Amino acid sequence: MTSAPHDLTVRALGEADAHLFRTMDDPGLVGRVVTGVDYRTRGEGGDYDPAWSWVALRGGRVVARAAWWGGPDDDEPVNLNWFDVGEDDIEAGVALLRQAPYDVEYELILPADWQERPDARAAAQARMEAARQAGMRRLVARFRYRWTPADGLPARPGRLVFRPEPDDAVVLDVLRRVHAVTLDAHALQAVEEGGLNRAAQAELDFFHWCPSPREWLRLAYTPGGEPVGIAFPAYNHTGPVVGFIGVVPEQRGRGYAYDLLAESTHFLVEQGAEYVLADTDETNVPMAANFTKAGYPVVQKRVHFV
Repeated sequence: MTSAPHDLTVRALGEADAHLFRTMDDPGLVGRVVTGVDYRTRGEGGDYDPAWSWVALRGGRVVARAAWWGGPDDDEPVNLNWFDVGEDDIEAGVALLRQAPYDVEYELILPADWQERPDARAAAQARMEAARQAGMRRLVARFRYRWTPADGLPARPGRLVFRPEPDDAVVLDVLRRVHAVTLDAHALQAVEEGGLNRAAQAELDFFHWCPSPREWLRLAYTPGGEPVGIAFPAYNHTGPVVGFIGVVPEQRGRGYAYDLLAESTHFLVEQGAEYVLADTDETNVPMAANFTKAGYPVVQKRVHFV
């Protein structure tokens, strides 16, 4: 592990001094702050475990900060979604990322127009450069969507039959087929690292991790009984989401992903959702087109580093 510069102190916080996290002078142009979330510990009713919150101090002043996030029942953080460093002190952010003991993905949250705004672009590039120097690589950029009733419910084509499937073995088989030909960067990485079984299991683990019922998962079939794909409308620990949509290879090219998306949206609204969040890779052009067709506006962009 590389040590911090001699004039820099890097350390974790605790509940007693978590307030230090909020003392950094940052304009809030990028990062989780653009979602409207303030940094608060779980003891303060927020999302963050203070033990997973780190700062870099120079002369007693916070010059870089990072907060790793996990669900309320997680023993280890799931990702890093709050990381700030000044454009003129990138080495402080590099030292912080190198010394913190967490080997999880960094999700840089950005305004949808960040590339057109010089101030937001500079702030984003400072964080990306710190991540790169700390040994991370860029995996993918993604669109973040937020649908509300004002966008109008997408029409249900009525071409498919949706059924709950309680048997995880059946679901895993469908997931393996979906990931045999996928455009999703995270799925491709999982396949590269551990094959189709690992990629499918990672999705199933996510389904069980979500606090919404596993029973919400639906398999889709043609009226004749041919398998088409899988839809998982869910609540994660943030809110209602299009948790997963996938079409088996032999059924692609018929626009069924839109059917799955429309069904997921209707299902969540029927459960009382007042908005629905969703993501897809910028490189997944067909799925992005389906979100546009279904009336989902892009509200943010996200860049993932591993």
